[in-house]
Amino acid sequence: MTDRGSVAPRTDRPKVVITDYDFGDVSVETEILEAAGAEVIALQAKHEEDLFDLAPHCAAMMNQYAKIGRDTITRMQKCEVIARYGVGVDIVDVATATDKGILVTNVQNYCTEEVADHAIALWLTLARKLPDYDRATHAGVWQWQSGQPVYRLRGRTMGVVSLGKIGQAIVARAQAFGVDVIAYDPFLPAEVAAKLGVELVSKADLLARSDYILMQAPMTPETHHFLSDAEFAAMKPGAILVNTGRGPTVDNAALFRALSQGHLAAAGLDDPEEEPAKRANWTPDDNPLFTLPNVLVTPHAAYYSEESILAARVTAATQVAKVLTGQEPDYTVNADALAATTA
Repeated sequence: MTDRGSVAPRTDRPKVVITDYDFGDVSVETEILEAAGAEVIALQAKHEEDLFDLAPHCAAMMNQYAKIGRDTITRMQKCEVIARYGVGVDIVDVATATDKGILVTNVQNYCTEEVADHAIALWLTLARKLPDYDRATHAGVWQWQSGQPVYRLRGRTMGVVSLGKIGQAIVARAQAFGVDVIAYDPFLPAEVAAKLGVELVSKADLLARSDYILMQAPMTPETHHFLSDAEFAAMKPGAILVNTGRGPTVDNAALFRALSQGHLAAAGLDDPEEEPAKRANWTPDDNPLFTLPNVLVTPHAAYYSEESILAARVTAATQVAKVLTGQEPDYTVNADALAATTA
């Protein structure tokens, strides 16, 4: 494996550029990719410009948080595949990659249990007022009233936005607590919802009926600010929001207003709208949600367990190794579009 800070040896082996990573080293990827005959070049790119020099020479590029946009992809001359560590590919310009004949892959089915567990943990923590009780007892106040009011979960209504694999796993867990689950997912067949014991409803109905709203929506142009001022105003007074989907699906400024004005009771976010990991510089001072005691924020950690992060690394690297050795990868984003362009 070559670090960009050292002098790279001359080699005819295909170069695989890992744009960035936060898991300590790239030994897992290096073992897989070197066995496929590749040379691994690991960066810690915080700006897209950091990729420009290597883009013309790489046979593959893998990214965790760094954006691989049009300016990078148009510089690529040898690239066969762009592999994303994770499910979402909004930080890859898939359309430009397709135009250039470059396959885009992602990682699927690796953190369903973790994200569902995390969503339920945030929900229960807020519904049972655990932060309030914790702060009070640490301050020497030993009273059940410290969290008042706390409401029974059974018989209340949870609205889930997006019923993919993770959303369905959230439903199964939530139903064990006796809540009635409704969902908004315009792409889910009614028969699938029926098997899950979930009532499919409109967005307006979900907002009006839910005591708890759990967001698991992907990031698309249509889901950007899926929840904003109008949506928060339409929610039940005292509702709790949990978002373990993408940060920008929730308008953070609007959420701050709804919480600080007392309309919503609490919020749990696995990632704020600005998505700090994708920024070169970040401070919580720029987001007023971090000043509110009824907001829990975790650092995009819902997907994480030791097992899931290893699976993501192995799977992402394996997709690249398969492409470079002429095999079919397991998880492709634009394979159909590429096939259509060459038909």
